[in-house]
Amino acid sequence: MSEQLYSGTMRSYKLTQPGSIDHLTLQTEQVPTVQRGEVLVRVKASSLNYRDLAIAQNAYPGGIRDNVVQLSDGAGEIVAVGEDVRRFQVGDRVVGNWSLEWFGGERPNYIEPYGSHSHGWLTDYKVIHPELLVKIPSHLSFEEAATLPCAAVTAWNALHGPYALSPGDTVLTLGSGGVSVFAIQLAKLMGLRVISTTSSDEKAKKLKALGADEVINYKTTPHWGEAAKAWTGGLGVNRILEVGGADTFAQSLQAIAPGNEIALIGVLTRTGNKIDYFDLFGKAAIRTISVGSRADFEAMNRFIEYKGLKPVIDRVFAFEDAKKAYEHLESQAFLGKIVISHE
Repeated sequence: MSEQLYSGTMRSYKLTQPGSIDHLTLQTEQVPTVQRGEVLVRVKASSLNYRDLAIAQNAYPGGIRDNVVQLSDGAGEIVAVGEDVRRFQVGDRVVGNWSLEWFGGERPNYIEPYGSHSHGWLTDYKVIHPELLVKIPSHLSFEEAATLPCAAVTAWNALHGPYALSPGDTVLTLGSGGVSVFAIQLAKLMGLRVISTTSSDEKAKKLKALGADEVINYKTTPHWGEAAKAWTGGLGVNRILEVGGADTFAQSLQAIAPGNEIALIGVLTRTGNKIDYFDLFGKAAIRTISVGSRADFEAMNRFIEYKGLKPVIDRVFAFEDAKKAYEHLESQAFLGKIVISHE
């Protein structure tokens, strides 16, 4: 085993009880020691997803362990390796896969994501099995890499399976959060046309700058599904990354080309228009996206490195200001990803 390079205490943010960001508590504990088959990662950066806010506010539909370290997304440097570790070595720059069990192939019946079921990445050091890590693309910083595990892999999975899109096909993205922004970037590099929605003319300009071919303001155009379909000449879009939930799904059904796919990703809203069985019949294929596997992550990273894609970071907060990062997420006044630097 390599020498334990770091000892003493470390900082971790744990959710002492769900219900409020105020219950996110900074705690001090001992730096863990690696055991056989483990590595110790010095966490350099982490990033937030809407899921993290939902967990803190007790609005997450899944189970939550008590007093668990928060955040599913993090990146850092390996500073110690245990006996029999061959996948990585000290000094490697790594980013964590979103879940513990899904390495490739079909999604398992049960997956265990970080920040709810298992201790997450909002900490100074993390002991982890090397099979749960992937290498960071060489052109990305730790802050940029920390944005990838959930939002980027989700967008990649939504765009790639189970059947491939072809150059010239049209994708519809909703809003300006991490998944939607990554979807715009990836789709344009894949040769796809992109329609995006937003509520802000200022954000519309930024989405256009990222590559969106058409941006629809859903505040001024409430029937944006019909507008999106009209933009395609009445054919409909070929894939929709549905992050909104109940309030946006009816419009997504209006926009989709018959037989094409709506990828269900988010639950930003819980209430909306009632959907009848016959609203779905003959309209679209529906697929629920649960982020993706390690194999998906590694394939995406090869593409990102080859194309030189750089994640869009809205703002970087200091570790001590983690609660402010959550508040910024809650405000919805952001475009892209919100990152916490652990330096």
